[in-house]
Amino acid sequence: MIKRKLFMILALLVLVSAAGFSKEPYRMGTTTAGFLEIGVGSAGIAMGDAYVASASDMSAIYWNPAGLALIKSNEALFMYQPWLVDVSTMFAGFGLSLPRIGTIAVGIFGVNYGNIDVTTLDYQTGTGEQYTAYDYNFNLTYARSLASWFSFGASAKYITSKIWHTSANAMAVDLGVLVQTPFFSPTGDYDGGMRIGMSISNYGSKMQFDGFDLLFPEDMSPSEAGNYQNLQAKYKMQDWELPLMFRVGIAITPIMMANQKLTLEVNALHPNNMSESVNVGAEYKFMLPGFGDFSLRGGYKGLFMVDNNYGPTFGGGLKFRIAPGKSFNIDYAYRSIGVLGNVHSTSFGVAF
Repeated sequence: MIKRKLFMILALLVLVSAAGFSKEPYRMGTTTAGFLEIGVGSAGIAMGDAYVASASDMSAIYWNPAGLALIKSNEALFMYQPWLVDVSTMFAGFGLSLPRIGTIAVGIFGVNYGNIDVTTLDYQTGTGEQYTAYDYNFNLTYARSLASWFSFGASAKYITSKIWHTSANAMAVDLGVLVQTPFFSPTGDYDGGMRIGMSISNYGSKMQFDGFDLLFPEDMSPSEAGNYQNLQAKYKMQDWELPLMFRVGIAITPIMMANQKLTLEVNALHPNNMSESVNVGAEYKFMLPGFGDFSLRGGYKGLFMVDNNYGPTFGGGLKFRIAPGKSFNIDYAYRSIGVLGNVHSTSFGVAF
């Protein structure tokens, strides 16, 4: 009876997510806060962003909040990722594992665009002033395992974007579920069996920019003398939707031995601002008893996407076990973004 209800919840999530998603012609360039589509955590990035069913660390706060329910101890994750054209991104998150209650996590993801010279028609080489722009996303997440094979998670998000004196804000939620099955399990049980993950990201309010920079003087009747000159007027900005994203992923573990593990995952993505696509990824993990883990990862992002600018991804990681339930790990990822160049990402994590 419980399993039947849970599968009904999964079906409902799929049906609800279909409303408002992309259909031809694709709505490219019709959403704001595009930074919300940048992956978090070098492990998932190295696997071609195919991580919605495999995420079981702090990076699950982005891929699938249900994965946070699998955290066995308190965790923290820090990521730094130089982006394109001197833009930098960073993430910091902390998760608290509470027995019989679940996992509570907080995270912040930010994009800094650096200092930019102010130019005008009269001073096209710069006025001597500079301005900056940034985007931030604050997360509060709760996840819990309702059964040994089923977990769910939800995130509340506050999103803010600022360009000089003009800013916009929005609220959104992420929802995710994770199902573990005994199918294709080398051991015949749930551990190592096929995982099915689903998540809906950035379902929330629209963003509308407002601020001091939108004010300008206006003479309502320039040909009439004696009227009020230079009245204060203001540009009215249009509100824009957030980049809504539905992900579904399947992960299997064809090799699972005492010191080796191979995970394969495929994700299907259904966004509201571009065409559907598929991400694929793989992770080979070699466990060293009493020392830690060594991982090699690879993948491909954006299969079947219209006008795809993405490509192959590679990376690896080291996890050092300090004591039972305590560890330190470092992960690296490389990704190709076509003519825009290559991006490198480094993450540091600690469990305690």
